[in-house]
Amino acid sequence: MQELEKAEYSSVRVTPKGEDRVIIEKDLSSEEMILNMGPQHPSTHGVLRLECKTDGEVVIEAEPYLGYLHRCFEKHAEMVDYPGVVPFVDRMDYLASMNNDFAFCIAVEKLLDIEIPRRVEFIRVIVSELNRIASHLVAIGTYAIDLGAFTPFLFCFRDREHILNLLEWTSGARMLYNYILIGGVAYDLPQGFKKRTLEFVKYFRPKALELQKLLTENEIFVKRTKGIGMMPAEVAINYGWSGPMLRGSGVDWDLRKEDAYSIYPELDFKVCVPDGKSSDIGDSLSRHLVRAMEMEQSLDIVEQCLEMMPEEEGFDPKAAIPKRIRPKAGEVYGRAENPRGELGFYIQSDGKSTKPLRCKARSSCFVNLSAMKELSLGQLIPDLVAIIGSIDIVLGEVDR
Repeated sequence: MQELEKAEYSSVRVTPKGEDRVIIEKDLSSEEMILNMGPQHPSTHGVLRLECKTDGEVVIEAEPYLGYLHRCFEKHAEMVDYPGVVPFVDRMDYLASMNNDFAFCIAVEKLLDIEIPRRVEFIRVIVSELNRIASHLVAIGTYAIDLGAFTPFLFCFRDREHILNLLEWTSGARMLYNYILIGGVAYDLPQGFKKRTLEFVKYFRPKALELQKLLTENEIFVKRTKGIGMMPAEVAINYGWSGPMLRGSGVDWDLRKEDAYSIYPELDFKVCVPDGKSSDIGDSLSRHLVRAMEMEQSLDIVEQCLEMMPEEEGFDPKAAIPKRIRPKAGEVYGRAENPRGELGFYIQSDGKSTKPLRCKARSSCFVNLSAMKELSLGQLIPDLVAIIGSIDIVLGEVDR
């Protein structure tokens, strides 16, 4: 009896035997704990540090700390001429270098007011869409392994190799291409490129569906992502989200349709927005589904471009490239739809120099990551991994 009376704990008290068993909860108050996640955590997809305020397992606030990969891109851009900026642009989002170059060249060409040869436009779209698929394969594969699914990771990197081989054949590089240049491209497509690319499209179509099925029908993957990291459409718009992040919140917005740049208005493709049947619109699963669906649309775009692209004998892809780029005085903002959203470049020219007076990059990754506080509020600590993976950040573009 005495032993039972002494059985008193921090949260409950057990009454003596024979009386009604009553558990009395004391007024508990726990202190907030600061938990650092990163900067070397493997699931942060780069050198990112999150300072998390937690109440037990519940996250009250997650503050991202950036700058570990800062390379002074914008200052570098002011110190070299316009063509010299392209290799630096390559290294921002190093998983989508073709798309980066495309966006920067659009901005400079807008400032120069020059016309691009039609075949060059098709080549640019083909390599950019192939790079989009390769980028999404990395996003999906690493997201799967973050949550414990190893097989999709191997499948994604196996199929990505086919794309890297095609892009290496075209440009001579596997990741940092320096291929799309101001006014043109570095080389014409190699002989046999069309045949090999169509073979890849035919091969990859069923693989893309298999990959989507492998994850979206996986009960563990769905439970780890469905309803996690919810972002309503209005809040996503206010944060300035773009790309798969914005479309994952149910907003039908794609610069390839809305801005109608290059030859995209001539192509038939859909803007991928989740229907809410297998996910809660605005959650981590929705953002994953958008990327999975976009790969199929990119295959359609590549196929159409290969069929529509004009064949020109003796074609010189550098014919429209100015020998010396000295734009008139003024300012311009050019943008393009990258795998992670809107990548834009604001450029100022003084009309005298061959170097930009000011070059400011608008990073989609940086803007998307800025909503981390909103996404993490009230989530559990393990769910932060699922949320970060769904953002698909590349720290080279965030920090610049």
